[in-house]
Amino acid sequence: MSRTADAIRSADAHSAHNYHPLPIVVTSAEGAWMTDVEGRRYLDMLAGYSALNFGHGNRRLIDAAHAQLERVTLTSRAFHHDRFADFCAELAALCGKEAVLPMNTGAEAVETAIKTARKWGYKVKGVPDGHAKIVVAADNFHGRTTTIVSFSTDHEARDHYGPYTPGFEIVPYGDLTALAHAVTPNTVAVMLEPIQGEAGVLVPPAGYLAGVRELTRERNVLFMADEIQSGLGRTGRTFACEHEGVVPDVYILGKALGGGVVPVSAVVADRDVLGVFRPGEHGSTFGGNPLACAVALEVIAMLRTGEYQQRAAELGDHLHRELNLLVGGGAVTAVRGRGLWAGVDIEPSHGTGREISEKLMELGVLVKDTHGSTIRIAPPLVISKEDLDWGLEQLRSVLAAG
Repeated sequence: MSRTADAIRSADAHSAHNYHPLPIVVTSAEGAWMTDVEGRRYLDMLAGYSALNFGHGNRRLIDAAHAQLERVTLTSRAFHHDRFADFCAELAALCGKEAVLPMNTGAEAVETAIKTARKWGYKVKGVPDGHAKIVVAADNFHGRTTTIVSFSTDHEARDHYGPYTPGFEIVPYGDLTALAHAVTPNTVAVMLEPIQGEAGVLVPPAGYLAGVRELTRERNVLFMADEIQSGLGRTGRTFACEHEGVVPDVYILGKALGGGVVPVSAVVADRDVLGVFRPGEHGSTFGGNPLACAVALEVIAMLRTGEYQQRAAELGDHLHRELNLLVGGGAVTAVRGRGLWAGVDIEPSHGTGREISEKLMELGVLVKDTHGSTIRIAPPLVISKEDLDWGLEQLRSVLAAG
C-alpha cells in the first residue's frame, strides 16, 4: 500500500467524515506549490479558500511568527499585551474605520457581527428588544455555526441542525427591489458577501453594492460586508466593495488576515457601532492574542504596499481572458469572478466538478468543486504568470479529453 493510501486510511479511521478531501496527503508547501508524502509536487490553485493569499510559507509572515513565538503567544484579554494596540490601530486604518473587535475564525467574526448589529439596533436605533431582523442573501456562505446555518439556503449545510435561530430574512442575491421590500423598521442590518465564493464565485450585477449602500443609509440600517474570502487583495483591491466605491458600516474579515499561519478574524467598524459593547458582554480567550496580532500586523504591512492587489488585478485579467476563451467550446458553459478568483461551470457531459478536480489532481493541479458542476480557481496572489499558465494548460487538456 502506498504512503498516501495508508495515511488516508488512517485519517478515515480516526476522524469524523465531515470532509471529502481529494486523495492527496500534503507534507510541505512553498509559495504556490505543495508536495505530498510521495514527493510529488502540485500547483495550489485554491489557496485555502483565500486564507493563503500570500502563499505557503511566506518568509515575512514566518519570520514575524517566529519572532513572536520567542516572546509571548497568549495572554488572554484579561491583560494587555504589546502587539494589540498596534494591530487594532493598523487594521482600523486599513479599513478607514475607528475600532476593531478581534476574534479567531471567520464564523466567529460573523457571529460577532450579528451580535453587534442586534445590540446596535436595540441601543442606538431603538428597535424593541428581541425583535431585530437582519437581511441576508440566498446562496450565502457565512460559516457553519447553528445560528449561521439557520439562514443558509444550502441544504447540506443546514439540514438536520434545527431548531433554527430566528431573526433573519433571506432575499435573492443581487435583487435590490427584494431587498428594499424586506427592510422594515425592525431591520438592524443587511449582511452580504460582495462576491459569493462558496456559491460559485457569483459577482452581483453592476450597481448592486452601491444600491445596497444607498438603501441602508436611507433606512438607518447597518451594511455589513463579509469580506472573509473576497477581501485583502483577492479581487485586485484591498476589499471587493471598492470595485463599486462602497464603504460598508462593518467589515467582517478573516482567512488571509492570518496569512495562512494562524487563524485571525475581526469585525471592524466605527465607534458608534462597536461602542455598544461593554466589558464582559462579548469576548474570546484567543481573539487578539500576541501571535495572531504579530502575523496580522505583517499582513497589513504587506497590503499597504499595494503590490499584492496589483498582482491580483493584472494576473486576474489574464486568468479571466484565458478562461473566457473556453466558453462556448462545449466544455465550459460560464466563467465568473474578479481578480485571481474564478468560478468555472463545467458542461455536465464533461463530468462533475469533483471529477474534473480529480483529473486535474492527477496532472498536478489542485482546485475545488462546488455545487456539482462548478470548480473554483483561487491561486495564491504570489503565483507566477508562468505557473498560472501551466495550470490553465492542464485544465485545457482535461477538458479536451472530455
